[in-house]
Amino acid sequence: MSRELTVQTPTESYPVYVGQHVPVEPFLRQVDLDGQDDPVVIMDEVVARQHLSQVRTLLGNRFVDERLMTVPSGEASKSITEWSRLSDGMLNLGVRRNTPVVVIGGGVTGDLGGFVASTTMRGLPLIHMPTTLLAMVDSSIGGKTGINHTTGKNLIGSFYQPKAIFMNTGFLETLPEKEWINGLSEILKYGAIRDPKIFHRVESLFLQRDPDAGDPDLIPLIHDCATIKASVVAEDEKESGLRMILNFGHTFGHALERHAGYRNLSHGEAVYIGMLAAVHLSNHLGGNLDPDQLLRFRSLYNPSAIALSTPVDKLVKAMYQDKKRSSNRLKVVLLESWGEPIVRELGRTEPVVDAWKWALNHFDEESVS
Repeated sequence: MSRELTVQTPTESYPVYVGQHVPVEPFLRQVDLDGQDDPVVIMDEVVARQHLSQVRTLLGNRFVDERLMTVPSGEASKSITEWSRLSDGMLNLGVRRNTPVVVIGGGVTGDLGGFVASTTMRGLPLIHMPTTLLAMVDSSIGGKTGINHTTGKNLIGSFYQPKAIFMNTGFLETLPEKEWINGLSEILKYGAIRDPKIFHRVESLFLQRDPDAGDPDLIPLIHDCATIKASVVAEDEKESGLRMILNFGHTFGHALERHAGYRNLSHGEAVYIGMLAAVHLSNHLGGNLDPDQLLRFRSLYNPSAIALSTPVDKLVKAMYQDKKRSSNRLKVVLLESWGEPIVRELGRTEPVVDAWKWALNHFDEESVS
């Protein structure tokens, strides 16, 4: 059973399909009206090894081997070098302005492939097929594309909306446990900023039994999280206001990722720790939050000790270098209570330092790998 929702922005409207096996070929026929251009497929290399036959089935006779380009897995692929390589490949294939680009993979491939599509010939029709839980509930929705720079994450990019998103949970059947937990962090974020009932739904799915791509509760959960993301994007496409609430925990988390070199710590682990810090800071500034709503998931996270060894003062400094900061004050998303986010600007660093210490104390040397 599949579900559908619509992302409506001031400039675009596009469908999102959520199901176990939702075919893409019928939609491709709508995009390519004259039938002349088969899509260029940009795919994570691990997904290509594990799911190429499934991709062939979903794309049908529109899949052409010569128009497949693979991307190495990992954050290092979000680079100028990979963007240049893929752009060269697209142009050498002789793409036209209406050539569809199907991007298949997790958040890294989605961000990179989306940026390639947005910049080649000033924009080609983009179709996302996210293959990780994190990409399904978060990164594939909303039009953010980009690559990393040595000075920070996602500092080169664009807002570029896709023509459609196909979330096939069949891809999740081979998802490593750590990638399930990466997605869990973003799901918990939606519980924190919009729908606290999600905490209970996630608890039954992740704590009481192993997550399963075929679980009947999973497709509705992905659909509902995607709907929250879509509703926020609809009101604020380019992150000038409301969309900032989607960064809950991320200003902290990105600082930790940066100092871990994007290698020793996953995005989900960083965001989870960042949300703990944000909850503590929220309560310090007058919030009314029970930290146990997040702490009960602590046992699922096992970050490496080396990733947590950065001195707190360096983490605070990194937060002030976040790309979303527009003044000399630190802007951070906090909560007045669960489901009620607020954006605050801070002048003093002492409460931020305390928040970091409180969050990191839950990951002492005996409890990390």
